[in-house]
Amino acid sequence: MPEGIVIKNTGNRYTVKTGNGKEIICNIKGNFRLKGIRTTNPIAVGDHVSITVNNDGTAYITQISPRKNYIIRRASNLSKEAHIIAANIDKAFLIVTLAHPATSTTFIDRFLATAEAYRIPTTIVINKTDLMTTPEDKEYLEAVTFLYSNIGYEVIGVSALTGEGMQHLKTMLDGNISLLSGNSGVGKTSIINAIMPHLDLRTAAISATHDTGMHTTTFSEMFPLPDGNGYIIDTPGVKGFGTIDFDEHEVAHFFKEIFEISQDCRYSDCTHTHEPGCAVLTAIKESRIAQSRYTSYLSILDDSAPDKYRKPF
Repeated sequence: MPEGIVIKNTGNRYTVKTGNGKEIICNIKGNFRLKGIRTTNPIAVGDHVSITVNNDGTAYITQISPRKNYIIRRASNLSKEAHIIAANIDKAFLIVTLAHPATSTTFIDRFLATAEAYRIPTTIVINKTDLMTTPEDKEYLEAVTFLYSNIGYEVIGVSALTGEGMQHLKTMLDGNISLLSGNSGVGKTSIINAIMPHLDLRTAAISATHDTGMHTTTFSEMFPLPDGNGYIIDTPGVKGFGTIDFDEHEVAHFFKEIFEISQDCRYSDCTHTHEPGCAVLTAIKESRIAQSRYTSYLSILDDSAPDKYRKPF
């Protein structure tokens, strides 16, 4: 039974690259589920699978190997279904922009918390630094860089247009299976084209009305790096990042600075919202924890409410 890795997902069909380099388009055979979570895609790019090829040329995925990790988000509001973005990732690179369009810190924090929950090291890549030209722009760029660097995340500034920082990014990608993710319009596809011009992936203009990106990547796909040493997983741009199945007492674990300070809370099951003797609330008052991070923390707690995504009657 041939084995391979899923390199492309086009809805209900998957392209599997086998050990000898052959690419086979497969359907699914069998019932794949992830720990009881309902998912829109039971198999994801990056999955290691076994396949059966029939005499008539049709092929089926029959088995999926255990994942070392994956990254997942809620498929939509008012939904308990989840969407697996990719599996078996060495590193994640969250592509953000601070202007045209501006990525919200809530989106950044939700992605980072999910990556922490599934043990995926993440680097924040601030693209379109060439647009940050005014003193106010540069001050904001420095503030965002300082915020996340101080927490413990690597933050790099790049410009796919001018090439600034791109060599450093290429070095970080080398030898890894790397997920690139972010909102639509942040220039993710332009970055991939700058690294691998031969792909010539399609890009779209930013909407002038809403200053948001338009989706150009429809399905997730894995591309080998030019030197053959590693892969990039390109994913469709996402507007929001709904978290799924977080326990309210565990959410703080996925915010590095909140978790560290929470060790000094009076109660071990403190939710850091109202309890007396809460070290986190004290740290927020003293500006040792950024208000934006705490707001994001509260938004994920809200996701965890048992009736948050219950469908209305």
